[in-house]
Amino acid sequence: MNTSSPVKTSNKAILDVRNLSVSYQSQRGRIDAIRNVSFKLGCEKVGIVGESGSGKSTLGRTIMGVLPESAHTEGQILFDEENLLTLPEPRMRAIRGGGISMILQDPKFSLNPVMRVGDQIAEAFLAHSRCDKAFAKKQALGLMESVKIRNPERVYKLHPHEISGGMGQRIMIAMMLVAGPKMVIADEPTSALDVTVRMEVLSVLDEMVSRRGVGLLFISHDLNLVAKFCDRVLIMYAGRIVDACRCSELPDSLHPYTQGLFASLPKLDDPQKRLAVLQRCDTWLEPQERA
Repeated sequence: MNTSSPVKTSNKAILDVRNLSVSYQSQRGRIDAIRNVSFKLGCEKVGIVGESGSGKSTLGRTIMGVLPESAHTEGQILFDEENLLTLPEPRMRAIRGGGISMILQDPKFSLNPVMRVGDQIAEAFLAHSRCDKAFAKKQALGLMESVKIRNPERVYKLHPHEISGGMGQRIMIAMMLVAGPKMVIADEPTSALDVTVRMEVLSVLDEMVSRRGVGLLFISHDLNLVAKFCDRVLIMYAGRIVDACRCSELPDSLHPYTQGLFASLPKLDDPQKRLAVLQRCDTWLEPQERA
């Protein structure tokens, strides 16, 4: 599913996560959402895969600094040599969008239903640069064209309910690229799309990495999709990274959880009456090597 030439990953890390832990205090005691996670992201596509509740989306929100006040964090998230966990909110607001952007799962819940989609892209541009509305509109039209939206002048005037899911996702991608971020977090960006539109959106994301030199953190439940689209993959279980490898090596992984994820996938060429059930082990929660 790689839609362009292989990406040459940068030796320099855009993001460096070190011993990150996130927990919440509840009536039943402490709940660990992320446990001692460490990894680096360069100019590449890194997939994060795991079951629901494994901590994938919490990891993305922690990097963006949008966790609720009840969350307790430990460790370091280094971006441009700054620890995102200790920055004041005004500085984090500058980094959100300007340095790190996040594409959410469903554009229907992310776009403002009463604003034209083009104005929403232009509004993001005005928030990150000093310019007039005419220049912001021109830049928005250029971004819409760069994410393969046909007739951007017409689409600019539409409202979110007038566009398809795939078009909405491309609008979201354009909006996230407004300030030229170094890193983009995509949280299940194709889960609500059909196969054909999914390929088009993935093509846009792939081109974003290869041409703009952006680091992409791709969060998904779809192990097959990540194996074909990304460069590296991190497998999460119960808040911890239990396996990490190149995507080309993923089918040969010897980790029992990774093997269990593959075994639980239905196969058209090998139908089974009952899919394999994932087996879980507490020893997987022991400290992992740096990914």
